[in-house]
Amino acid sequence: MGPVTIRGNHFIQDGRPLQIISGAIHYFRVVPDYWSDRLLKLRACGFNTLETYVAWNRHEPRPGVFDFSGMLDIERYLHLAHEHGLMAIVRPGPYICSEWDLGGLPSWLLADGNMQLRCAYRPYLDAVDRFLDALMPRLTPLQASRGGPIIAMQVENEYGSYGSDKAYLSHLERGLRDRGFDGLLFTSDGATDWMLEGGTLPHILKVANFGSDPAGNFAKLREHQPEGPMMCGEFWAGWFDHWGEKHHTRDPEDAAKCLDEMLASGASASIYMFHGGTNFGFLNGANHSDRYEPTITSYDSDAALNEAGDPTPKYHAFRRVVSRYTPLPDIDVPCPSAKAAYGRVELTGQAKLFDALDALSSPLERPTPDPMELVGQDYGFILYRTTVRGPREPLPVVLHEVHDRAQVFVDGEFRGVIERSGPQEDLVLGFEPGEHALDVLVENMGRINYGPLLHDRKGITRGVRLGNQFLYGWTIWPLPLDDLTGLSFRPRADLSGPAFLRGTFRVDDARDTFLATPGWSKGACFLNGFNLGRYWERGPQRTLYVPAPLLRPGENEIIVFELHGATEPFVEFRDVPDLG
Repeated sequence: MGPVTIRGNHFIQDGRPLQIISGAIHYFRVVPDYWSDRLLKLRACGFNTLETYVAWNRHEPRPGVFDFSGMLDIERYLHLAHEHGLMAIVRPGPYICSEWDLGGLPSWLLADGNMQLRCAYRPYLDAVDRFLDALMPRLTPLQASRGGPIIAMQVENEYGSYGSDKAYLSHLERGLRDRGFDGLLFTSDGATDWMLEGGTLPHILKVANFGSDPAGNFAKLREHQPEGPMMCGEFWAGWFDHWGEKHHTRDPEDAAKCLDEMLASGASASIYMFHGGTNFGFLNGANHSDRYEPTITSYDSDAALNEAGDPTPKYHAFRRVVSRYTPLPDIDVPCPSAKAAYGRVELTGQAKLFDALDALSSPLERPTPDPMELVGQDYGFILYRTTVRGPREPLPVVLHEVHDRAQVFVDGEFRGVIERSGPQEDLVLGFEPGEHALDVLVENMGRINYGPLLHDRKGITRGVRLGNQFLYGWTIWPLPLDDLTGLSFRPRADLSGPAFLRGTFRVDDARDTFLATPGWSKGACFLNGFNLGRYWERGPQRTLYVPAPLLRPGENEIIVFELHGATEPFVEFRDVPDLG
């Protein structure tokens, strides 16, 4: 598989026209043990190309500190793709959208109060350049001109829906070229005039992203690109879910018909997503139109391969379509993997959050309740505490721009919830004479990943008032919950939150399973120290995917961080998912 070039209206490889049939699978949403399985299924479906984003925020969790190991070993991932006979399209961002926290941009960028994202703001460009300095030496040896799988790279991502800084796009283009990439570059945008004008460079291939009406979308793309191959850079064959919504599905035959129309016209296409995977931990993103809408833990996306990697009716419908345009490889489509229902697990240990603060965090003293980014925190929760001296007549407590969901306590007693999204009733607090502890526990539910509101700092972003009086003198506990080994558990006394509850169970035959939390309110689950993600009684998601490689032979530990309280002390491992 040699490099891909453009001649007229065609992609050319090894002197012959090439129709790219690609599927998106993100390495950072799939446990490494399953990378080969998912790539094999992509190839067995007749696809010739893998597409993946690169998650900058995972690779550079702190400025200048890089991680390309384990679940982030993109080099190994691309080598596996090559072994399976797949070409690769890499989309290094730096912004990726992807329903991923801050669109893949590191949250520490927001510690700069003057930060301007996705433009030629010098401190931002310096950070981007440092990231590319670390990333590109790992990718350029894998480009097609050197015998590797990478045939193309994207310059930014859907930039026209956000900005129009051509100097910024040119800087990124030069950054990829100067660091040794000699293959095909492209931009992708929605097929509208304003997006295609703002997000492209004249000499770089333009592709369009859409979920329907290929003829209409390609016609608009052709207005902006009179010559060149037609390609759908993201064919949205399914969709993602927000908390509180219904689970999105799309008829497989409708999606397959749309793919058939594209391929029949001679266009190339990349399915988004072919396999969605999971927003493990606290890495989901959020949208904001008229209100804040956080994305759920599952990124199943009603994709061709479901969250557990099993072929769906949509997979088989796509395979039938692809077989009309290219010979299918001699690979049997794997059957769905065996699942296990390990049953109910009683959580017998308990650690109350307010008793465990010193085991989880080191407190900071600040005059104001600073947001996460200003105290060096990326994800999770943050607790603010101040002293209020009474007497005070009942007054509303006002959390200026709380991001995203706060529980308020007075002297350890729960008083109410204040949420960012939707209309809020006043939470009125009165205080008797003397000193009282006012605690505000804020959950970062995921930074906005798309649109004009990317500067989405988390925690309390402007201040706290009682009535018209701002409160000062705060103790802050950052609670990323990335290490729970310091917790000390006692026998369970009750099921009230916020608290950590712990149980153990045995596994002799590790298989994929799904963790259900019936009767629990809201929180996160940790299996053998791995953050499986969030649960919430609002749904639509009712189970968390547990890949078999996360289980251990023998005893396993499950910890649930419950914010409000449960009705019974059990969780349940089932053999079927429930995404609503």
